[in-house]
Amino acid sequence: MVGTGGLPDGDGAPHPAPWPLLLLDVAALRDSGVAPVPFRQFVLKIHSRCNLACTYCYIYEGADSTWRLRPVRMSVRTMRAAVARIAEHVRAHPIAEIRVEMHGGEPLLGGPGPLVGLADMLRAALPRSCTPRVVVQTNGTLLTGAVLDRLGAAGIRVGLSLDGGSREFNSRRVDHAGRPSWPAAARAARLLAERPEVYAGILTTIDVQSDPAGLYASLLSLRPPSLDLLLPHANWTTPPPKGSGPAPYGEWLSTVFDLWWTAERPGPPVRLFHEIIGLLLGRPSTTESVGLSPMAALIVDTDGSIEQVDSLKSAYEGAASTGLDVFEHTFDAALDHPGVAARQLGLSGLSGQCRRCALVDVCGGGNYAHRFRMADGFLNPSVYCVDLEQLIRHIAHRLDEALGDLRNAPGRSTNTP
Repeated sequence: MVGTGGLPDGDGAPHPAPWPLLLLDVAALRDSGVAPVPFRQFVLKIHSRCNLACTYCYIYEGADSTWRLRPVRMSVRTMRAAVARIAEHVRAHPIAEIRVEMHGGEPLLGGPGPLVGLADMLRAALPRSCTPRVVVQTNGTLLTGAVLDRLGAAGIRVGLSLDGGSREFNSRRVDHAGRPSWPAAARAARLLAERPEVYAGILTTIDVQSDPAGLYASLLSLRPPSLDLLLPHANWTTPPPKGSGPAPYGEWLSTVFDLWWTAERPGPPVRLFHEIIGLLLGRPSTTESVGLSPMAALIVDTDGSIEQVDSLKSAYEGAASTGLDVFEHTFDAALDHPGVAARQLGLSGLSGQCRRCALVDVCGGGNYAHRFRMADGFLNPSVYCVDLEQLIRHIAHRLDEALGDLRNAPGRSTNTP
């Protein structure tokens, strides 16, 4: 069994993740001169319940059930404590910009009032030298024009979670009575498209059995300013849904990449594609999905618990826990949790197989949660290793083709490097 902070509770059972929770000596790491990287992204769980029952949801259908023990809503007291800790962290580590995301469950189950109140608290508490980017991530079913106008007036942008841009792609997103959520979500997408200043983009977990071209076209029809295509949260103990071929997710994403890359008119930025292109060109990553940049995000749950990212809840019970909370602990204390420290190690925090790989600077081992194997931990390649390799090599080939076209363009010198 795993107790507070993801550490063993002493019942003698094997620990599900000995690396890093038992085997990474953070004190020795700090003594050797490896300094922590301050947090810049703060996810606040405003509501711990959801009005949908998506069949693939890793929060409510996955390995971790701690949500059942949490308060339904984040109280004003907890909000104030969380905001005070954010401001404290910003002052301790002069940070020019932070991102604050309000999540659930479904954060709008409590109405827009708590979200607006939290944003106001945050701006009042932060020093003028720090700019907060405030976003709420919602399934869209509770969005109305009035709600969007109120959120927009408070400087809150809205991200939409969808599986696609039509009914056929959203069949897994149903309510607790099994009714489709698409009609309400479609209304939300239309309202957001009419308010581009509020629209943050669409987040989609891909279904490898879906038609990638059809799904991408359906998303474009919703006029999002950006797209985030996510691999389903899975690991070596709980593998992802199977597709055809050795790298089905890589092939699926490569198909979408080609549509995006060759479009006559530029489409919205697709975060994963932008990240991989940037890494291939030598830029650092800004996401944990690829690259070696240190993780700089944490969660505050409805009871004030400080947690690692939610994706870890797809691994095992208590995997995201730190044993800390905003009432008694600073965010600096969370930086020394072995699970957090491990994800700031870059190359040295990867398995030997990853460190020997030619693509490691771009892949970065993939999403940390996707490396998990029960009784082993997170010192493994991603369960999507072959898919990531396929996608990265595909994008690199397309970049090489584009550079070749530039070299061969009329008017270019034949000896131009």
